[in-house]
Amino acid sequence: MEINMRIREFQGPDVDQVVCLFYDTVHSVNAVDYSTEQLNAWAPKKGIEEKLESWNKSLSNNVTYVAEINGEIVGFSDMTHKGYLDRLYTHKDFQRQGVATALVNKLESVARKIKLTEINTEASVTAKPFFEHRGYQIIRSQNVERKGIILNNYQMSKKLVAE
Repeated sequence: MEINMRIREFQGPDVDQVVCLFYDTVHSVNAVDYSTEQLNAWAPKKGIEEKLESWNKSLSNNVTYVAEINGEIVGFSDMTHKGYLDRLYTHKDFQRQGVATALVNKLESVARKIKLTEINTEASVTAKPFFEHRGYQIIRSQNVERKGIILNNYQMSKKLVAE
């Protein structure tokens, strides 16, 4: 079955679906590499209202795209105008179907158009192989604190070549 995916710019009303997708993805997909305590610190169920407001603002300020299949948002990613890839999440039911690849391809293309020479990100243990496959290099492993809980992730970077 062929998937008819559309990549489009984020719009304010998308924030509800995006935040729900974030919570569901973290608590299902990332459960392979992180404990329940870590997942709850990363994506706590409390504070959704504040997250809706703060994410709507940051996603609107960043270069942000969503992936849609049949009108449902199945992934999203955003990057600052200085080349920091902040968030990349794919719906738990659409893993390994090209959603993240399409989103990152779009962000990398935009990055080249605005003359960026590098993209940086902080990848979870779960996402590290995806980024490595795309040519991102590990700068360093790091421990970050969320609500008093330590989570391991990776600072990664990719040099961009002009198209």
